[in-house]
Amino acid sequence: MLFVIDVGNTSTVLGVYDGAELIENWRVQTHDGRTADEHGILLRQLFEVTSLDPSAIEAAVMSCVVPPMEPTLLETAREYFDRDLLIVGRDLQPSMPIQVDTPSEVGADRLVNAVGAWRDEPVAQIVVDFGTATTFDVISADGAYTGGAIAPGITASSEALFERASKLPRVEFAPPDSVIGKTTIESIQSGLTYGYIGLVREIIERMTREIGGIERVIATGGLAERVAGSMDIVDMIDDDLTLSGLRWIYKQSWVEET
Repeated sequence: MLFVIDVGNTSTVLGVYDGAELIENWRVQTHDGRTADEHGILLRQLFEVTSLDPSAIEAAVMSCVVPPMEPTLLETAREYFDRDLLIVGRDLQPSMPIQVDTPSEVGADRLVNAVGAWRDEPVAQIVVDFGTATTFDVISADGAYTGGAIAPGITASSEALFERASKLPRVEFAPPDSVIGKTTIESIQSGLTYGYIGLVREIIERMTREIGGIERVIATGGLAERVAGSMDIVDMIDDDLTLSGLRWIYKQSWVEET
């Protein structure tokens, strides 16, 4: 079995593959203040409640955009799973051409998503990941990563509004009954919801016009369903896209499974 970990700024997504099948997955809060033992106890508990045997893990792979967590999780993997944790970008490199000016600047999570999307369907496409930041990544018809865009995430935008406007309350991200808010909370929810939908739509449409030939738009990330679920411009939502990409990068194979 393969243990895969994607450490994001807000959430950490974990999964266990038995061959090509994702048999378990979890989403936990990213916390760079935890010790290796605290991470180990948490992971052991997750395995126990799902009746998984940690000793059955043959390898562990991680993508991480929070560098301070890397050494801690490396220690956790060694102490609690008796495995060396393979890190994308250090131990494993995606077998995908990266056609940008500075390939080293592209986040591991973005490349992992690109690999997962291409392996799922090898067509020209855009991947939109709704996380702390919302990223838009373009994969060409021949399977190359060709660049993208980065926008503030919904939660980050909401928090910035709350912190910078002293009279505005912190609100939950949720679509109001009407775009014309009758209360301050409804007005903020309207601006966040429909303003963000407009942002996503505009970037996708501009990318599609610029490149041409885009055959699919796939969304992933913790807020994908809430933002993209009702958008006709998004073809599908895959909550497990990053985990799938990690599995494919570990396999280091660009041929169909036999």
